[in-house]
Amino acid sequence: MTNCLRIFLLATSLFATAAASAAVTVAPPATAAVVASDPQQQMTELANRLVKELDAQRPALKRDPARVFALVDSLLTPNFDLEYAGRLVLGTHYRTATPEQRSRFIKSLYRSLLKTYGAAVLDFTPDRMKFLPFRPDASPDSAIVRSEIRRDDGTRVPVNYVMRRTANGWKVWDVVIEGISYVRNFRKDIGLEIQQRGLDAVIARLEAEAAGMDAQRRK
Repeated sequence: MTNCLRIFLLATSLFATAAASAAVTVAPPATAAVVASDPQQQMTELANRLVKELDAQRPALKRDPARVFALVDSLLTPNFDLEYAGRLVLGTHYRTATPEQRSRFIKSLYRSLLKTYGAAVLDFTPDRMKFLPFRPDASPDSAIVRSEIRRDDGTRVPVNYVMRRTANGWKVWDVVIEGISYVRNFRKDIGLEIQQRGLDAVIARLEAEAAGMDAQRRK
């Protein structure tokens, strides 16, 4: 799970979202959602944007983890359908959760993941990622953008970005790494934990992990 999640965060650094507000301001162009005519173009533009930001800030990012979190936040926030993904992760528990529980769960889940795996973005270089030819989906409102990410040992990991068309353009809502869906994986793990401990306990755990990230930022 850990290896998969580390690749997941490296992959999602190209497009996705986090609910935590950035403690360090980065260049304004990186904070805006990319609006493109098709999903493949959007992902390509996001990858180019990430490379540009990393090249400009890499020494400072290595010295200050808070800047890494801020950069990931700025790239993630506008381009991932956080609410939709969170709803799917909660599964049947979403229907019985209160609006406050839903909001707290979605925010704390991503902030916790960012705290644990966000530094993986520093490993990203242009030669690590390759987009594969785009295959349009049968539905005009859904798409899968396929790519490969190269590991340190040279092996390539297939990473598919599952996207949906929204009123605000294309948004990513799932990542499938070597055939393993992030949403499906977390729905299983979180669902079991909720059954054992209850939703409030799970939210409290995630919020505590996220609070640790905030404390590290303030140092």
